[in-house]
Amino acid sequence: MISVIVPLYNEEDNVPEMQQQLAAALTNYSHEIILVDDGSTDQTSARVALTPGTRLIRFEKNAGQSAAMYVGIMAAQGEVIVMLDGDLQNDPADIPQLVEKLKEGPGYDLVCGYRAKRKDTPFKRLQSRIANAVRSRFIGDGVRDTGCSLKALRREARQALMPFNGMHRFIPAFIRRAGYRITEIPVNHRPRIHGVSKYHFLNRAFRATRDMFGVSWFLTRQLNLQNLTRHETTSQN
Repeated sequence: MISVIVPLYNEEDNVPEMQQQLAAALTNYSHEIILVDDGSTDQTSARVALTPGTRLIRFEKNAGQSAAMYVGIMAAQGEVIVMLDGDLQNDPADIPQLVEKLKEGPGYDLVCGYRAKRKDTPFKRLQSRIANAVRSRFIGDGVRDTGCSLKALRREARQALMPFNGMHRFIPAFIRRAGYRITEIPVNHRPRIHGVSKYHFLNRAFRATRDMFGVSWFLTRQLNLQNLTRHETTSQN
C-alpha cells in the first residue's frame, strides 16, 4: 500500500482539486491519503473530503512544514510513503513513476523528484540554485533539488529521520547517511494558482543556513547502523 502525506497550511482553495488529482493518480494502487493541517486559519480542514482511505490530522496551532511532514510520515501504514506539497505545484500524476522507480535495478529506498522546468520567478529559481549548491557542498547529499517535496520513501527508511524544524530540507541527507540508496527523477512543476507562498527570502535563507550547519555537524556524528554486520547469540535453554 502507498501512503501519501500532504502537509497543508491555508490551502482551502487547493484542497478539493488536489484530492481529485490524487484519486486519479492512485487509481491502480492500494493507498491511503494522510492530510496534515498545520494549524490553518482558513477553511482548509472543512474542505477536506473524508472519503474512504483519507485521514485528516489537525494541529491546534501552526508548527511548520517539517512537523506536519514528520507526523504524517510516522502515521503512515503503507509500504511506500509518498510526500508532496498541498499547493498543487507538485503534480500527483508523477506519483506512479516515483513508486515504480523504487523497484528498479538493485532497488532504491528513496526517490527524489527534481523540478526540471520550474514555474517560479527568476529570482526564486536563483535562490534555489544557490541554496542547493551551498547545501550540496556542506551536506553532500547528492541531490540537486532538495526543495522539491515530491519524494517516495520505503517505510523502513523513515527510522533515519529526526523531528526538528527544517527537517524536510534534509530528508535525503539523513536517508543517505543511514546507508540507504537514493536516486532522482525529473518531475513536473506547475505555477501556483491559489493562495500565497509561505516562504520569504530572508527567513528562508537564515533558517536554511543555520539548519545546514547543524545538520552537517550531526551527520559527522551519526551512527550508520544500516551497514553494520551484526551477530546475535541467544541462550540455548
